Amino acid sequence: MAISKRNEGAKVNSDINVTPMVDVMLVLLIVFMVITPMLQKGVSVDLAKVNNPSPMADADKEDALIVAVMRDGKVFFGNDPTPADQLTQKVKDRLANRLDKRVFVRADARAKFGSVVSVVDNVRAAGVDQLGLLTDQKKTTTGAPPAGSAPTGQ
Repeated sequence: MAISKRNEGAKVNSDINVTPMVDVMLVLLIVFMVITPMLQKGVSVDLAKVNNPSPMADADKEDALIVAVMRDGKVFFGNDPTPADQLTQKVKDRLANRLDKRVFVRADARAKFGSVVSVVDNVRAAGVDQLGLLTDQKKTTTGAPPAGSAPTGQ
């Protein structure tokens, strides 16, 4: 009678199967690519670029009041198109029960100055305490001084 030996240790596969991980990563990439454009608040505006913007973290809040002025002079309050003459009343209605009476204006860099001034005037007429003009940071140039150095003569 012969004794049969089982050699189960030779059948063990110690390679890591990365296919499920790659599938999950591709799904997550697609989800983030689809969701990211939806996270932008308001309408798309080509903001003016400045060298020294001041940070306005309150503009990113969920309940921030944002007025956008498009290149062609159209005005949006949040995502809703609003005629300039009705803007004052809409801002008043939104500010009625708020303690923070702050409104942010996103004006296109190529919008006419007169239309931006008209919007600012209408927002101020609604009783706004603080008005923020949103801008973008200019890209640094090679001739600019390093960020850590202070200009002389101050």
